[in-house]
Amino acid sequence: MPGEERILVVGPAWIGDMVMAQSLYRLLEQRHAGAVIDVVAPPWSLPVLARMPEVAEAWPLDVAHGELGLAKRWRLGRALRARAYTRAIVLPRSWKSALLPFFAGVPRRTGFRSEFRYGLLNDLRPLDRQRLDQTVKRFLALGLPPGSALPEAPRPRLAVDPDNQDRLRQRYGLRPGSIALLPGAAYGPAKRWPAAHFAALAQGLLADGRQVWLLGSAAERGLAESIRKAGAGGALNLCGETRLEDAVDLLALAAAVVSNDSGLMHVAAAAGARVLAIYGSSSPAYTPPLTPRAEIFHLGLECSPCFQRECPLGHLRCLREIEPQRLLERLRAIG
Repeated sequence: MPGEERILVVGPAWIGDMVMAQSLYRLLEQRHAGAVIDVVAPPWSLPVLARMPEVAEAWPLDVAHGELGLAKRWRLGRALRARAYTRAIVLPRSWKSALLPFFAGVPRRTGFRSEFRYGLLNDLRPLDRQRLDQTVKRFLALGLPPGSALPEAPRPRLAVDPDNQDRLRQRYGLRPGSIALLPGAAYGPAKRWPAAHFAALAQGLLADGRQVWLLGSAAERGLAESIRKAGAGGALNLCGETRLEDAVDLLALAAAVVSNDSGLMHVAAAAGARVLAIYGSSSPAYTPPLTPRAEIFHLGLECSPCFQRECPLGHLRCLREIEPQRLLERLRAIG
């Protein structure tokens, strides 16, 4: 249609960031009625994008972390020329992330000024880190005219598939009132609450008669199994058993979710779950779960947030000193 806004968003690489980017997609939908919003994304994030009704089409770009992938970007960009996008928004701040909309011939290409992207982007914005002190604010700012006041962020809201939810409930024998534990964090150990703490929490919940699930990727199955065994062996280890879209439906089904600051934490928040979020090396001020149903457990030590993958001081006090009993008591209080 003449005059139709057609927007291509180059999405972030991390699952949690992609969930938070839904706030931008929702804002664009609100501000540009009838706009077509397409997203370029890593293949692993496609199941999450499929649960975002604002996204018309998700285009997979299969490049490894740190890979230039020039030929892949060129081929996809040339293929997308036929989509006749009116504008592009590039969320990552790397030079290579700006290549694809340039190859696609998008006339207006917006992103933050960084890594010598002059020419690749023609709507370059300065990154005011004080004003844009959260990831979601940075995403929203790129969808607005320069200098615009930031609105309240539309909350991410992933669609839940009731039929798939029922299949999962029957397959695994899931009960109402269950607690989901998410012990992983792909970023690194400095974001992971100790396995012994998760095990102690699981043991307390099982003693209360709660069903406990451990959710995560196949790479986290060994971690979850150690937690299951140390926690009296009664928890269900579903790590690697489910797809990402299954995790959306399972997390929406749980009575509460206990999670590190991870991609699945943001998925749980966007699925409508009650979230108890544990922060170590990262900061809840920067990447909070975007839901009113979240409670934060964060000590705010003098050495945190350090944003390191591993504790640079070797003690991991920011996580070890968050006692399992605190979370157990809170879960008992909320029922």
